[in-house]
Amino acid sequence: MTNVGAEVGECGASAGTAYGPVAVVERSGLVEGMHFGAVVALDAQGQVVHRIGDPDQVIYPRSANKPMQASGMVRAGLELPDDELALVGASHGGEPMHVDGVRRILARAGLDESALQNTPSLPWHEPSRDAEVRAGRGPTSVCADCSGKHAGMLVACSVNGWDLSTYLDADHPLQQALRAELELTAGEPVAHTGVDGCGAPVWAISLIGLGRAFAACVTAEPGTPPRRVADAMRRHPELVGGTDRDVTGFMTDVPGLLAKDGAEAVYAAALPDGSAVAVKVSDGGFRASQVALAAALPRVGVDPSLVARWATVPVLGHRRPVGSVHAP
Repeated sequence: MTNVGAEVGECGASAGTAYGPVAVVERSGLVEGMHFGAVVALDAQGQVVHRIGDPDQVIYPRSANKPMQASGMVRAGLELPDDELALVGASHGGEPMHVDGVRRILARAGLDESALQNTPSLPWHEPSRDAEVRAGRGPTSVCADCSGKHAGMLVACSVNGWDLSTYLDADHPLQQALRAELELTAGEPVAHTGVDGCGAPVWAISLIGLGRAFAACVTAEPGTPPRRVADAMRRHPELVGGTDRDVTGFMTDVPGLLAKDGAEAVYAAALPDGSAVAVKVSDGGFRASQVALAAALPRVGVDPSLVARWATVPVLGHRRPVGSVHAP
């Protein structure tokens, strides 16, 4: 298997990619496929202790940027209790605890969900989605995974007297402040600006920069904006993801871990000492990013037993496990 992975990785590199094997798909004892990606692990001093692919490549972290975006909102004057601040940094499942929290955030500025401009969606959480459908409701912005971030953005705008109707524009004062916060924590300038799935700007940085940003959040002085966000998310992991979500499970199972997933299979995490891991899977397969994160965390001192339940994803045949997705 090692030889196959090395050969495929070399072929990818010659084709101009910067990825290596991060997860194997095995069915009934035969390797059926392989996910490629990039992984970087940093020690507490910020030195690279493990890498797959090129950690300097530029990526869109997508929702893995949310802790830094939430920090920028706090720096801009957003004041929320920990549970609501955790929702600002979340990609939640749309469970009642999430939706109710988002509505509380909006109410702090005298707003309701009609002010949200994020893309409407049904909840990710299946029982909550089924309940919405049974009630005759379709996709809504408040049930969508990014509604906490957007609610925080609106309240931060309200605090500063910034225009609420244009808060998604990349040149809006709020978005400029959030970009500056990402650059501050990542230690590098934004390389590219795009539009995220929810409609907000998304900023591209290097994979190693994403790891540095997470390390900066957990090692910041207590009470500072990045640390307040990191602490809030770690105190309320159930609000960051939700029931049965791996991002919630990682933070629940590993003491002191800050973790956040992002679309197109991005994952980042940091431990209290500042050691950090960042993952990007080239094909966007979430099952592989979960596996890659679980495989990389022991490289920065996490007991493998703490992440064992996230280290494999079942491969099904006739609705029963017949193999798994696992590290190479």
